[in-house]
Amino acid sequence: MVKDIHSFTKEYLSSWFPSLPSYQTFNLRLNRLNECFKVLSQRLISSFTPKDCDFDVSLVDSMPVITCAGRNRIAKVAKEITTKGYCSTKNQYYYGLKLHALAFRRKGTIPFPESITYTPAEDNDLTVFKQNWGDTIVNRMIFGDKIYSDFEYFNDNKKQTQNIQMLTPVKAVKGQSEQEKQWNKAYNDLFSTAVSKVRQPIESFFNWLNERTKIQRAQKVRSTSGLLVHTMGKIAIAFIYLIF
Repeated sequence: MVKDIHSFTKEYLSSWFPSLPSYQTFNLRLNRLNECFKVLSQRLISSFTPKDCDFDVSLVDSMPVITCAGRNRIAKVAKEITTKGYCSTKNQYYYGLKLHALAFRRKGTIPFPESITYTPAEDNDLTVFKQNWGDTIVNRMIFGDKIYSDFEYFNDNKKQTQNIQMLTPVKAVKGQSEQEKQWNKAYNDLFSTAVSKVRQPIESFFNWLNERTKIQRAQKVRSTSGLLVHTMGKIAIAFIYLIF
């Protein structure tokens, strides 16, 4: 994508940019701006929140940003911030980052992120939630998948102190008898279906983000700075498009 921008500018906008450097120099300068793209993305998200957001209901999920894929592949790029992870949706082992989003629900359309962060691929989604948002949000009903299920943390702690309620599909209880499973099956199935239906739009958000920017495909990145530009730069581009 960066090479396409440089090639287009060189071919069609040369009169606007008479001192356009070589692609290598252009790419080097761009990589030095990786922190700027991070700040720009955060500013766009915080400054242009749509008025139709439901500020009492949030959706939370993550998606992989893949630098290389395969069970036996070895990472060679951005080792400082990438690790090996597993994407259950793709049934795939990969090296890379994980992009996490906490988003406000919007009726009839994709949610709008309240906050986006990235971590190495191996980081647990529930742990990331606790570290980034667990102590800051209040008065919120949150819908997530089974990985966010922690009854003790949310119901015994956060529900009392911050009025946070986390709703997830019902997670199997270890050691539960088959009789107990069948006794609660109808209720659990209905509840899980309802929760999954509410949280489905955040999957649509990630699909939209990937369709617009190909953010998941980072195999051509060659440095840590390049990976950060690839990730945060594409988020900024996507939200400029969405907002304006």
